[in-house]
Amino acid sequence: MQIANNAVVSIHYTVTDTDGNTIDSSKGKDPLVYLHGHRNIIPGLEAALEGKSAKDHVEADIEAAKAYGEINDDLIQEVPRSAFEGVENLEIGMHFQAQTDQGPVNVMISAIEDDMVTVDGNHRLAGKALNFVVDVVEVRAATEEEIAHGHVHGPGGHHH
Repeated sequence: MQIANNAVVSIHYTVTDTDGNTIDSSKGKDPLVYLHGHRNIIPGLEAALEGKSAKDHVEADIEAAKAYGEINDDLIQEVPRSAFEGVENLEIGMHFQAQTDQGPVNVMISAIEDDMVTVDGNHRLAGKALNFVVDVVEVRAATEEEIAHGHVHGPGGHHH
């Protein structure tokens, strides 16, 4: 069976940045299992896997726009240190959840200067091109329930 919309796909992968640094890998772990065509993985990788079958080996260089997106400057802002009430020692790299008009947003402290703190709501891999090496382990048809829910059930997937 070929990878297409509504296929359950199991893959082993390694993702690196453009300098060759490993960002993540399934080596030594269970394969990643996802429902194809339901935005469960980044768009560029999903497109690269379309039409592949079990035992296929895929190498794909994914531009930032088709990975985690370009950096959105609107998601970077300065807030007063007083917004972090109850946190004594703020450090660059700390993660928080900010409440916005659109709901909660995960942010990371990217700079601290005097009484102002810069927070960044972009994904940590936004603006980065990514290189994937993927081995397709298995491809099967999704169940009606998996399609309705938009994710895989059972081993490697979601349990209700």
